[in-house]
Amino acid sequence: MKLSGNLTFLIADDHSVVRQGVVLLIRELFLNPRIFQAGTFKETLQLVGEQQIDLLILDINFPDGNSLNIIPEMKAIRPELKILIFSAYEEDIYAMRYLNAGAAGFLNKGSTEDQMKEALKSMIISGRYVTQNIKDRILDSYLSKTPDNPLDKLSERETAVARLLVKGYGNLEISDRLEIKKTTVSTFKNRIFEKLKIDNVATLIAIFQLYYDDN
Repeated sequence: MKLSGNLTFLIADDHSVVRQGVVLLIRELFLNPRIFQAGTFKETLQLVGEQQIDLLILDINFPDGNSLNIIPEMKAIRPELKILIFSAYEEDIYAMRYLNAGAAGFLNKGSTEDQMKEALKSMIISGRYVTQNIKDRILDSYLSKTPDNPLDKLSERETAVARLLVKGYGNLEISDRLEIKKTTVSTFKNRIFEKLKIDNVATLIAIFQLYYDDN
């Protein structure tokens, strides 16, 4: 049985095939939905300003920028706007940052059709959606009083090493710049990866891009 009708959706994604797939799911779940589509930030902001949107399904990256930067703009226009981030990016790295920025849900594009339907229904009924994994992370963060910014877990020296890794420096170059042994650089690198629960520099770069605007 379809859920209540006459709801308005905005699907913001720069890939038409993704938008069309979400359209099909929405039409399957809801009665007489109004569905708008946007392929750029400019179109997204314009539609949010012109239409009373019940749910925005929003990708992370667009040709004209990153959605983290426009969520505050959209919330300023419509504080009640419900935003579900729908992205191919890793939930463990990106979900908390976007939820803290004002989104009410996060779903990976690798999710099943049933998970997507559950997310859409939950966003409309309760106004939020997160997977059990993210619920557990939120609870763990609260109980252990760990910082929202994972980079805050790093010591001053670990942060210095991490910044140089992000900038593309190798272990020997970092050793020379910080005047420490090459083996010490390797030790710091291992600690950084362990604290952030990652295993490569590419993921470290992604975290820095999310949590440090000047990187």
